Amino acid sequence: MSPRRAFLFLSSGAFLFAISGIVSKWVMEAGLTPWRLTEVRTTGSFVALLIYLALNGRIHQLRPRKGEVGLLTLFGIIGIAAVQSFYFFSILRLHVSTALIIEFTAPIWIVLYLRLIKKVKINNSMWLGLIAAFIGLILVGEVWKGLTLNGLGVISSFIDALSLASYFFLSRALGKLRSTETMLVWGFGITAVLYALVQPWWSFPFRIFTKPIDLNGHFVGHHLPGWLLIGFIVLFGTVLPYLCVVIGINALTPQAASIIGMLEPLFAGAFGWILLKETFTTIQLIGAAVVLGGIFIANEKIPDGVSNV
Repeated sequence: MSPRRAFLFLSSGAFLFAISGIVSKWVMEAGLTPWRLTEVRTTGSFVALLIYLALNGRIHQLRPRKGEVGLLTLFGIIGIAAVQSFYFFSILRLHVSTALIIEFTAPIWIVLYLRLIKKVKINNSMWLGLIAAFIGLILVGEVWKGLTLNGLGVISSFIDALSLASYFFLSRALGKLRSTETMLVWGFGITAVLYALVQPWWSFPFRIFTKPIDLNGHFVGHHLPGWLLIGFIVLFGTVLPYLCVVIGINALTPQAASIIGMLEPLFAGAFGWILLKETFTTIQLIGAAVVLGGIFIANEKIPDGVSNV
């Protein structure tokens, strides 16, 4: 796959994750906790992909081969469960923009790991683009406004960033061994089991599925049934974006893919402005431009072939 197609997949994933954030906000404002939302979205995604494989006669492909069980387990626990859980814990204790900025230090940890531990030569354009994109995110998030640092929140955010960095490496490693769909079935399945143990399904607030959920922003005064919004989050906010991101990761280096992931906060801000009537300041617009410039610079010298890193 060419770098351009990989960029399209990764940016599409960021786009879908961002719009899902808006829908998720409506559902959580209706009373469903972030933890329960994570539980239903991962379990629903697991079931959806499992049905897809069954209909295509590919269930047998789920059988792990020698050396895969450890990677698949880590992918489920760290790549999906930890990334989502630590993020939700972070936004409960920190300003959302602060949590996002810390989470998207993931590309920095990836590049530092490759340079200092693996001794991989990093292009100057990658360093420059990474720094520019991160500064742009700080401007977009305007973290200096209402900034409150909570110790546990900061620790959780950095763990989330490291988990996100691990997700890119694990996705790349597993992508060489099995298909994207079977990888995600394992990841979502492991996460679903972990959440079911912590939050048994018999205590799930099933009334949320039949409850009319009020919308806000440009859609104030309108409502949609909970099952429709949750179904959207599962299919278009989880299954499709994860498929897009994993496919993109397998065609690029982990550092390049993670930097493209920085588009998600930009899309989230744009959707907040369009759908929720949230405002964009001049500083945020400048920051968005800097992020886009940084992503372009960082990916400018990516070769047509797939890196071995």
